[in-house]
Amino acid sequence: MEVGRLPISASQRGKLIRAGYTTLSSLSSLSPSDLARGAQTAWDMLHEEQLLRRITTSCADLDNILGGGINCKEVTEIGGVPGIGKTQLGIQLAVNVQIPVDLGGLGGKAVYIDTEGSFMVERALQIAEASVLDMVEYNDLLRKEHRKCQVNLKPNDLLESIYYFRICSYTEQMAVISYLDKFISAHKDVKIVIVDSVTFHFRQDFEDLALRTRLLSGMALKLMNLAKTYNLAVVIFNQVTTKYMEGSFQLALALGDSWSHSCTNRVILYWNGDDRYAFIDKSPSLRSASAPFSVTGKGIRNSASNHKRIKLM
Repeated sequence: MEVGRLPISASQRGKLIRAGYTTLSSLSSLSPSDLARGAQTAWDMLHEEQLLRRITTSCADLDNILGGGINCKEVTEIGGVPGIGKTQLGIQLAVNVQIPVDLGGLGGKAVYIDTEGSFMVERALQIAEASVLDMVEYNDLLRKEHRKCQVNLKPNDLLESIYYFRICSYTEQMAVISYLDKFISAHKDVKIVIVDSVTFHFRQDFEDLALRTRLLSGMALKLMNLAKTYNLAVVIFNQVTTKYMEGSFQLALALGDSWSHSCTNRVILYWNGDDRYAFIDKSPSLRSASAPFSVTGKGIRNSASNHKRIKLM
């Protein structure tokens, strides 16, 4: 659509509608100067990005390649083979988003959408207990620098701040994601939405690939809008599949190449011998890099020789 010979972008249209221009006729009455008010300079965008806090993964090496952790206002896709630690990382992020602002966190809450039934509340409690101990230890370090803050959180407080949705079909998944806008409007302290995994029901229940592509595109757009509108992080986990490339079958993330454009960042988790690694496969702001990490009894941590393929629970 054009007004005054100037095209209106989707983001500009959203700003104008929120400002009270709710119909096409009201938009068509705008002058070019009205449209310019919806613009934002690149300097403003850079300043906003520098002010954004990130959610730590509890692994310093992984945080380093992520630019400090999982970023708000972005959709991050994390994929890998079964057993690599995707759900463990999801639970860790749902806990870590609650780290108080005085300790460098967001002091927020989490929405966890579980499509596979892989979320374990006992495991979440383990990670929450370890997180509280970490916060107390860090606070003791701050005390020595005369920057002590109050840490009043308990493990059950962290569990109470994770809103859990169990999804049993792709129609439920679409319905819940459509409902998130209203839910987060009523729970503005939500700072991360986790979908574990985005793939499961769309691989099991679908024969109409064209319909699947349309539904996935609509879902991706809703998640991107949530991240931008509410200044929160969206993390979606993906499964792997086999793909015929260069004369052989190779592992690739599911849902095809078109889905890869639906996310801001793409991180691939993989095994290198007995070591777990994360690789930045795609990002507009992060360079391609790998970092080792471990899944321990306390959760996601730095890689160490005694943390290889331990059995949890």
